[in-house]
Amino acid sequence: MSVTTQDLYGAAVNGAPATPGSYGEPPAGYRLPEATRLGGVRLQVAELARSLAFYEGVLGLRVLERDDAGARLGAADGTETLVTLEPRPGARPMRARGRLGLYHFALLLPDRAALGRFVRHLGERGERAGAGDHLVSEAFYLQDPDGLGIEVYADRPRSTWRRTGRQLMMATDPVDVAALVREAGDLPWAGMPAGTIMGHVHLHVGDLARADAFYAEGLGFDRMVTQYPGALFLGAGGYHHHLGTNTWAGAGAAVPTEADARLLEWTVELPSIEDVARAAESLARGGHLVTEADGQAVAIDPWGTQVRLRASWKLRSTTAR
Repeated sequence: MSVTTQDLYGAAVNGAPATPGSYGEPPAGYRLPEATRLGGVRLQVAELARSLAFYEGVLGLRVLERDDAGARLGAADGTETLVTLEPRPGARPMRARGRLGLYHFALLLPDRAALGRFVRHLGERGERAGAGDHLVSEAFYLQDPDGLGIEVYADRPRSTWRRTGRQLMMATDPVDVAALVREAGDLPWAGMPAGTIMGHVHLHVGDLARADAFYAEGLGFDRMVTQYPGALFLGAGGYHHHLGTNTWAGAGAAVPTEADARLLEWTVELPSIEDVARAAESLARGGHLVTEADGQAVAIDPWGTQVRLRASWKLRSTTAR
């Protein structure tokens, strides 16, 4: 959905500085730690070879491991799995409307120049993509061969983010593509650069109040934006959003089945096993089913989307310093 800054904010278009602690509405109980970040996503696809051609050739991910069960892909540095592809021959493609679950997953590039090189790469290949300047970031949107949504984006510096009241300002304005490509300089696109991470996941849900109950009051995300039409954006540690939820799939949208191309799982990484246990306990107190094993926890939202909580030793070593 495209809603411009003027549409949303009118006379308040300039907003106020979004200084740390000045925006976001925390949950009433458990709150995710500031160091929260996302791990990889697992996707079910119809044809592994076809998907790999797209994820390597268009997105620029590289295969870290491949076997009969599927393939794991990451960025150039190969330090973590960003996308896991699991084939199910004959899986039905994702429809643009009428299906709950994945809207898109979003790969966050380390800087604007890298995004410019990616956009120039798309142009050289003749690939079509949507685009949006979201005030906090600049983003481009694609679909894989199964119709699964993908965003590739770069954040604007936090010092430039604005707010109205406790809400972070986000919109969907046109991207200055020419300026973005100029930022790329003369360096060619060489695949997803080192430092690329999973920035956020955006889901089609059936009801925003139930999404709020599960993901904010249950899992512990802060509410960052609640006034975007049909959407709720949630984050931790002041980030603009680690999770977007929306009702844009329409009334009566169906839950994906085992026969569909779909998101199988997304991952929230926390600094410690103790943080995983606290988040799982919060979800359980809210009446949500959670299973725990080996220091990890898995919960399923009201529309069947599975989220895994796990401790990241990278985060633990970072926050310990």
